[in-house]
Amino acid sequence: MKEKAVVLVSGGLDSTTVLAMAQAQDYDCHTLSFDYGQRHRSELVAAERVSRAMGVGDHKVVHLDLDSIGGSALTDMAIDVPEEETEGIPVTYVPARNTVFLAIALGWAEVLEARKIFIGVNAVDYSGYPDCRPEFIQAFERMANLATRVGVEEGGLTIETPLIDLGKAEIIRSGLQLGVDYSLTVSCYQATEEGEACGKCDSCRLRRQGFEAAGVADPTRYR
Repeated sequence: MKEKAVVLVSGGLDSTTVLAMAQAQDYDCHTLSFDYGQRHRSELVAAERVSRAMGVGDHKVVHLDLDSIGGSALTDMAIDVPEEETEGIPVTYVPARNTVFLAIALGWAEVLEARKIFIGVNAVDYSGYPDCRPEFIQAFERMANLATRVGVEEGGLTIETPLIDLGKAEIIRSGLQLGVDYSLTVSCYQATEEGEACGKCDSCRLRRQGFEAAGVADPTRYR
């Protein structure tokens, strides 16, 4: 029987690549997405589309109201998504998002008796988000194994971050080698309901630069 893994999928380029990597390692993948009040809700459609196309049998969407606390351009419509590069942590950072996401993934992993959680955080092309750094992942993993039955009685679990040290072009090349269809994905912070990208936000810029650096055609649908 295959070992189970929970894979966080957003419908974007990075998490889709991570799913392909986990499948290539022969894990029985269970994908997890979050409807957290984000403005780019077409990513949820993309996450389901990717999970279905890649043969995942168990895709779960958890509903959260992070928009009720706001504090981010992705959850507060009064804050504009920046279309130029900015210094420091950008306003597209969602307070505590990965902490919350990983906590729920941890709970589901315990229920499934999965010992691996895969997440597509990246410390190279990560837009300056503090919860995408190795130090955060290491700290969360230590906490997870202190706070759970699987950690205390069953040998523990690990948080897998296969993209943590990769540039966007490297991620794209790795995904293409694994057969990823990036036309199914949506990365834009303000994509239309049909999944068309703005081409101007941080996420769009990093994605476009990645395809250019990888020397392959960009399949993104721009509005």
